[in-house]
Amino acid sequence: MSKLDVKFYGIDKLQSKLNNTNLSGVRRLVAENTAQMQAGAVRRAVYHGHYEGNKFVKPTGATKRSISYQITDMGMRGIVGMGTYYSPYLELGTRYMSAQPALKPAFEVQKAIFVKDLMRMLK
Repeated sequence: MSKLDVKFYGIDKLQSKLNNTNLSGVRRLVAENTAQMQAGAVRRAVYHGHYEGNKFVKPTGATKRSISYQITDMGMRGIVGMGTYYSPYLELGTRYMSAQPALKPAFEVQKAIFVKDLMRMLK
């Protein structure tokens, strides 16, 4: 599964507020936003097929079907990834093909929504 790790630095204030907050709400936000990010990645996973020699091969949809998510660390971490071995080539491109990203754009959109939701909950 391809993986994108994100680390936030300088969040001491946020951590102190989280310590005083009911964590079930945070877990719910993590689960909702992870599911939304997975759905966004599936929507963006539109691939165009490829050539093998002189023959064009239509896309099978395997990568799109393999986009899944899981919730770990007692509900505090959501992971979205692709399950095909060649998904990093689709996401990042190669010297022979341009990138066709699905995970990173979905992450960028969902990151802003998650931060907004979290800040609203902590007020």
